[in-house]
Amino acid sequence: MALCTLPPSQYGNHYHSNRTSVTQQTRRKSAVTVRMTASSGDGRLASYEEGELERPNWTGQTPLSRLVGALISFKPFYSVLKLGARQVLISTAEKTNVPWREMTKEILESDVYKEMESIQNTSNVYPDYYLNPFHAYDEGNLSWLAAAEAEAATMSMVRRAIPDASSLEEANEIVRGNWLNAIEQHHQQYSGNLKVRDILDIGCSVGVSTRFLADRFPSTKLTGLDLSPYFLAVAKYKEKRSPQRSNSFQWIHANGESTGLDSQSFDIVSISYVLHECPARATINLAKESFRLLRPGGTFVITDNSPKSKKLQELSPVLFTLMKSTEPFLDEYYLLDLEKTVKDAGFVNVQTILTDPRHRTLTATVPY
Repeated sequence: MALCTLPPSQYGNHYHSNRTSVTQQTRRKSAVTVRMTASSGDGRLASYEEGELERPNWTGQTPLSRLVGALISFKPFYSVLKLGARQVLISTAEKTNVPWREMTKEILESDVYKEMESIQNTSNVYPDYYLNPFHAYDEGNLSWLAAAEAEAATMSMVRRAIPDASSLEEANEIVRGNWLNAIEQHHQQYSGNLKVRDILDIGCSVGVSTRFLADRFPSTKLTGLDLSPYFLAVAKYKEKRSPQRSNSFQWIHANGESTGLDSQSFDIVSISYVLHECPARATINLAKESFRLLRPGGTFVITDNSPKSKKLQELSPVLFTLMKSTEPFLDEYYLLDLEKTVKDAGFVNVQTILTDPRHRTLTATVPY
């Protein structure tokens, strides 16, 4: 899940009048505008522009990136950055009417802890990268505080992506709606009429993306898989208290690189806002495992930060330094050729579109 320390003012006026879906790319000089028209909604048009670079100049091995890395590696300065990142995260969330502290308090004072015993697989061995500090949490994703704050952080991310939206609901219609449209349209076009019965959400966190998938595909069985038992306990707790859906849910504590699930047992595998938290080797393994798990004709979907996002490329030095201080594998994410990684895993029909000013959605198919 992406926790990015970016206030709304950094995004500019890129939410125009229309919701989105299919792609038409128009190349002007070095920039690309991706226009998408909604399959539902009120027919408004959104236009998202790519920057002139392949990736932000504050990533990889550029002089600027190395300077930021050196600053972050200086422990006293890192401690200040971590505190600053957390303060910016919470304050910008609450300025957009996301009740961060209230939502966190509600989870921490609830009975969520009772879910841990039924969720946790004590035989799991955590990979070394997962034990790193993430998002200004010393324990990374392995803490109750990170789990309690996850949904508020996700809401804040959506509001920052669409700063001109009048509400969280409207922002979700764009960010989540375009992502779901991309999945649905890709599957309809390339699946060979494979019915969607089983969906796996890898890195499901507290189940936000899983519930959106359930709403779009109401007759399916949903499996949410995550390496944090704390996140999964919150996911299960929230599912029990949510309005009843026709879907069935299963929450699995496992490593997405090697899930232990049966081969060819899913029609859609989704990974949302996860890969920027992973080293390249983990992303490669996740793509291979997703290929194994999907039935022929099945759809693989990734949504995450776009290296070509004009908005990310134009971040101020303060903001990208704060961001990198809480995301230890951000350089590896931006340097990895994700499309090639997915093709190398065996997928075909690999397509990538901008589904909002900050995020790309990649879709691909398992061949018959």
